[in-house]
Amino acid sequence: MRKIFKLILIGLLIVLIVIQFFRPEKNNSPVMAENTITAKIPIPDSVQGILKVSCYDCHSNKTIYPWYSNFQPVMWFLTNHIIDGKRHLNFDEFAVYSLARQYKKLKEIGEQVKAGEMPMESYTLIHRDAVLSASQKELIYSWVSNSRQLMESQYPADSLKSKPRK
Repeated sequence: MRKIFKLILIGLLIVLIVIQFFRPEKNNSPVMAENTITAKIPIPDSVQGILKVSCYDCHSNKTIYPWYSNFQPVMWFLTNHIIDGKRHLNFDEFAVYSLARQYKKLKEIGEQVKAGEMPMESYTLIHRDAVLSASQKELIYSWVSNSRQLMESQYPADSLKSKPRK
């Protein structure tokens, strides 16, 4: 029994060493200023600072990786998390979204921040500076509300509604 346990342990160690050579590409894509959220929607510096600390690692084209990301399978987990985050919202590609999607994403930002769903607990567990205070949540929610009102005043109402899929 002890021999089997030792063989399993050696096998796991070999697997851990081998997987270190299989690394996913890092999230470090070019950022085109005209595609960013700030190209479409004014963001106060106070809100932008919060977004950069609490959101941009998963919702932009530039992630600041922690030291432990150099180890597999941690990097695979982080990469999947970032891909999923960018699929839902990418601040560096926001201006490319349709008006209806921009409007909807702003609403979702407000709802998720207010409900405490974002940033995710798995992120804030390690990134303690990303935990949002009640006043930061309110600041983001106010910015979202004001931005949506600005869009409502600038664009026809039907352009801010998603078209039903056929």
